[in-house]
Amino acid sequence: MLQLHALTPNITKYLANMLLIVATFFSLVACTENKLQFKAIDITGADYARDFAADGAMLDPDGKPRAIRDFAGKIVVVFFGYTQCPDVCPTTMSELAEVKKLLGKDGDKVIGLFITVDPARDTPEVLKAYTANFSPDFIGLTASSPEALAKAVKEFKIYYKKVPGKTDTSYTIDHTAASYVFDTQGKVRLYTRYGSGAPALAADIKQLLK
Repeated sequence: MLQLHALTPNITKYLANMLLIVATFFSLVACTENKLQFKAIDITGADYARDFAADGAMLDPDGKPRAIRDFAGKIVVVFFGYTQCPDVCPTTMSELAEVKKLLGKDGDKVIGLFITVDPARDTPEVLKAYTANFSPDFIGLTASSPEALAKAVKEFKIYYKKVPGKTDTSYTIDHTAASYVFDTQGKVRLYTRYGSGAPALAADIKQLLK
């Protein structure tokens, strides 16, 4: 009896520890289940692609400086390209326009920002007309200087390179074919590859809007 009595505190402590372990396990499982599962690459908390590097670095076709914070309450999709791009850019913009339709009323909460890597040919007038072809609320942005563009592409880890054509103005540009998605608080959340399709992006945006 004395031996059993001596073991009782140890058994109690053991059972208490086991209960704590079980509770912790189920807590971790619950957290895993509650974590959003995206079709695009989740880059929440990334230390890059946070904004356009500096205030006044990007201008809309009306010459107004723009930043991610200007679109608080909206889902912002950022894409770098150029208006004379033969395939990737128009496909991406068309898919984003389709995303807005798939979201129904929530489509109004999605803004597309098209940042040109070809400021020599993509004048404000050209950019305005180009984005309007896809959606009236898409906005074309131009870097305020070559230095500003260099900072922006570095911040967003964008690659682009001019490929000479038959004439000085018929060149093409190889560039990163992917988009960044920001949530309604202006935080970068997703990296979506080219060709992922409108339904996949629409599903991800629905989760971000919850």
